[in-house]
Amino acid sequence: MTIRTILVDDEKLAIQGLQLRLEPFDDVEVIDTCANGREAIRKIKTEKPDLVFLDIQMPGFDGFSVVKGIMEIDPPLIVFVTAYQEHAIRAFEANAVNYLMKPVDEDKLADTIERVRQRIAEKKSTEEAEKLMNVLSEVAPEAAEEFADADPESTDRYEKLINVKDRGQIFRVETDSIEHIEAAGDYMCIYTGDNSLILRETMKDLERRLDPRKFQRVHRSTIVNLDQVRQVKPHTNGECFLVLDSGAEVKVSRSYRDVVARFVH
Repeated sequence: MTIRTILVDDEKLAIQGLQLRLEPFDDVEVIDTCANGREAIRKIKTEKPDLVFLDIQMPGFDGFSVVKGIMEIDPPLIVFVTAYQEHAIRAFEANAVNYLMKPVDEDKLADTIERVRQRIAEKKSTEEAEKLMNVLSEVAPEAAEEFADADPESTDRYEKLINVKDRGQIFRVETDSIEHIEAAGDYMCIYTGDNSLILRETMKDLERRLDPRKFQRVHRSTIVNLDQVRQVKPHTNGECFLVLDSGAEVKVSRSYRDVVARFVH
């Protein structure tokens, strides 16, 4: 598998340095480079790369503007590369694979490429499963229905304990004790009744590990343990708030109200 990659930076030396650091990765192919945001948007839409290393501070269209400019297509994986630490939170909110500081550390780059490989493999697995189901629906519709109706929510496949490495320690967290989870890019803040821990993992990956009969997305960046919900408070703008056992309140966006209504009475 070749990871088709575009590098975007207004500094020529930064582009050259990153190219050198990427050379040891045989599966990474740099197919193009861009010196500004407008050029990057055009090349990304044309070339459809798997991965983009994107500088944030650029004249005109900055890195975040580039991300907004490619939202109408199936966007590539994004790794922000910058000299400014203060952009980290926005980078993770933009769902970047990672955020690398200049000059790029080789170990962190290797970790980033491994994450990219995992993300691409997950995407391809999902696409292959969808293709298989489409073919099965055409040639053997009854078998396809049986496959679709098979219980995907067997409790055995979901984790009862999650190991969280935080502040130099490893915490074993019982999933039943989790009240809610908030996301910021590849970081998850896990709240229990008396503690909060930071887990470096994507929302999508963490959702796969949790029983969907208990844990439901109620906002783009929030998952709630429905067993911990004690009250629903309507809000005037069509949203509502869930009051949890600890007294914490979590906002439910309008697009997720129907999902929550099926579980909370």
